Amino acid sequence: MNTCFQPSRCGCIDIHTHVVPHDFPAYVGSRVDAPWPSMRDAQPCHRHVVISGSVYRTVSNQAWDTGVRREDMDRLGVERHVLSPMPELLSYWLDAEDGAMLSRYLNETLANMVTREPERFSALGAAPLQDMDCAIRELEFAMGTLGLAGIEVGSNVGGVPIGDPRFWPFFDAAQACGAAIFVHPLRPAGMERLVGPASLEQIVAFPGEIGLAAASIITGGLLTKFPRLRIALSHGGGAIQTLLPRMQFAWECQRGLREAIPVAPMEAARALYYDDLLYSATAIRALIETVGDDRLMIGTDYPFAIMDTDPAARVASLGLSDVVQEALRWRNAARWLGLA
Repeated sequence: MNTCFQPSRCGCIDIHTHVVPHDFPAYVGSRVDAPWPSMRDAQPCHRHVVISGSVYRTVSNQAWDTGVRREDMDRLGVERHVLSPMPELLSYWLDAEDGAMLSRYLNETLANMVTREPERFSALGAAPLQDMDCAIRELEFAMGTLGLAGIEVGSNVGGVPIGDPRFWPFFDAAQACGAAIFVHPLRPAGMERLVGPASLEQIVAFPGEIGLAAASIITGGLLTKFPRLRIALSHGGGAIQTLLPRMQFAWECQRGLREAIPVAPMEAARALYYDDLLYSATAIRALIETVGDDRLMIGTDYPFAIMDTDPAARVASLGLSDVVQEALRWRNAARWLGLA
């Protein structure tokens, strides 16, 4: 692992980019109906991700081809991508042994991408959080053997929020490994309340889901228990920005909450990191005012439909000082990744 990172070009680090492998190995487990992913040819330069016999998503070669990705990075003024699996591939619904096999394949795929161009890529792997022993083994392999920077985790595991104490053994191991943790919405709550096309899952449900995950981390006392953890929330933390004033007010007014929640919600929120994927300079400035300019990092959701297509210009539009812009462009991300 690098001990110090100094950008050679513009210095932008994009912490929120996803990978889908060109192929998956054939399923060799024992379940006939296991929702194991596979790939199928689509239109030129695209492939279908197939799960349980149905097309889950069609992705372009941006998802697996580092040459195409690098050209896009250069065009967008981004020096480094932090790679992580498409969240659905975390596959917490698989049996533990199957989940461990898929995580290992994803992690080796990511490590190979980083090995080919370490000056342009870092990676966050997968761990089968449906089983703590398997998850810790894969975390330690990903960090110790493959040299990944950390792990992407879903906002919930089978409906259990990521801040629940049952996941503390994993986070204890993550702290010991020095892993960066990236929390991403996964199978969000409230889908039955949406009216409209399927894409509303990402557009409308994701902000609420990541807000619930953030709240669980805060109210569950995760960072009090493991104060050296470096946890980042995708999608700007979603609804947590709206929830925080309510949580703080209630914490100050209600003795029961103060006894149950070890740290004031605002203080706990300022110990987390956030990407800036809020699509609005006003919203990003408000998040900076809430959590501090040392907590935000660039995140685009490359290469998917709702990606921010000009992250460097987004930061420039905020009207911040050069020092703060530099923090948002790369310094905060380098610290979160353990590169500085």
